[in-house]
Amino acid sequence: MALTRLNTNAYGATVDLASNVTGTLANSNLAAGNVIQVINAVVNTETINNTDTFADTGLTASITPTSTSNKILVIANVAGVGKANATYVYLKLLRDTTDIVADFETRGGYTASTDTNKIGSCSVTYLDSPSSTSSLTYKTQLKSGADTAYAQTGDSNGKSSITLMEIAG
Repeated sequence: MALTRLNTNAYGATVDLASNVTGTLANSNLAAGNVIQVINAVVNTETINNTDTFADTGLTASITPTSTSNKILVIANVAGVGKANATYVYLKLLRDTTDIVADFETRGGYTASTDTNKIGSCSVTYLDSPSSTSSLTYKTQLKSGADTAYAQTGDSNGKSSITLMEIAG
């Protein structure tokens, strides 16, 4: 929104808001549901995991909430998901080291065969209530359903993205 000049008295004196007003609007002045800040990250890193232990996919973003009453809307899209041999893909979403969506993809690509199977993208949307004003890191992790085969993300230069939106509480 553009800043304008306001008449301040009966004599027509004006105040130039663009050069005389500084600072930020306090969050307490925002109605619940307003978006305060947006963080976005895009990666096209391929990650292969041939164990049944979760590993980072490289898709990560950090945000510092401005109030403990605010929420964080997380939208993550993991591209290039696939598997080889007789396994399947597990994906999860974390805030720092805490699982917040422990299984947004479970048994992805499972075909009960040893064929390679590319399933495309897997997405998750989650409204988090972290009750924090500290920096928070959100990320995705994957693992193979069997430790003798691999699961992957980012195949064929697929672009994965994560968007974090701070929502006034």
